[in-house]
This record gives sequence, C-alpha cells and structure tokens, in this order.
Amino acid sequence: MPGLYRKAVFIIAYKISDNKIKYLLLKRKLHWKGWEFPKGGIETGEDMKKAAKRELNEETNQDAIKLISYNKSGKYKYEKEYADRPGFIGQTYSLFAAQVKGNNVKLDKKEHSEFKWLDFDSAFNKLKWLNQKVCLNIVNKSLIKK
Repeated sequence: MPGLYRKAVFIIAYKISDNKIKYLLLKRKLHWKGWEFPKGGIETGEDMKKAAKRELNEETNQDAIKLISYNKSGKYKYEKEYADRPGFIGQTYSLFAAQVKGNNVKLDKKEHSEFKWLDFDSAFNKLKWLNQKVCLNIVNKSLIKK
C-alpha cells in the first residue's frame, strides 16, 4: 500500500501597517526547525476555508479579517514518518492568505517557539522550503496589485 498524503492548508497571514504589507512567520520546533507560515491539516468533515480559519487561530490566536483562497495547491513528502501522523508520507496543500489585525499573537508552544512580522524580502529569505517561497511570492504579487 502506498503512503498517504495528509490534506492541509497553507495560510499566509499578513497585516497592513503604514501602507506596508507585513507577513507573519513562525519559528517551527516540532518535526523540523526553521521559519514557516501557519499551516495545518484539514479535519474530517471540514472544508478548506474552515480549516484555514481554525489553523490560523490555533497557531497564532489571530482571526482572519479577510480570507483569500488561491488556485494554488501542491504536495511534498515528509523527511521521515512522524509518530503523530501514522501512515502519512507527506502533505497536499491549498493556499490561502489571511489579513489579520496582528495584535496579541499567541503561539501554540508545542509547534512554534517565536514569531516575526517581516516585509516580503525578509520573509522570503527566512523561509526554509521552496514551496513556501513560491506561495509567498504568489500572495505578495496579488496583494501589491490591489
């Protein structure tokens, strides 16, 4: 039996401050170490939009003022099998952007150790994975057009 891919959402959280876009990055400590944006699995019976809102809130204590769904999806393999994800060899993802107020960010301390609000270039350079850099680029281009 081939391994399964867990269905998930990527959520690029941003705020607009002094007419500048700032992106929220989280420092991952569970499964691997490095910077990422909020993401997480879709629960049984949950649609992607609901999953994006829930994961954003669980990982950052932020609520989306505006949630944008992008026609971008992909998949990646895990570096190894994780005990809390038995049978899964990777994740598929769908991309969302969420505008937030940015006040009172509270992390899920099991998964992340710190957060930063960064401009596009700084955020892009901190991200570890190419698929996340591609997603950030898509969101940034769409937000600049508006």
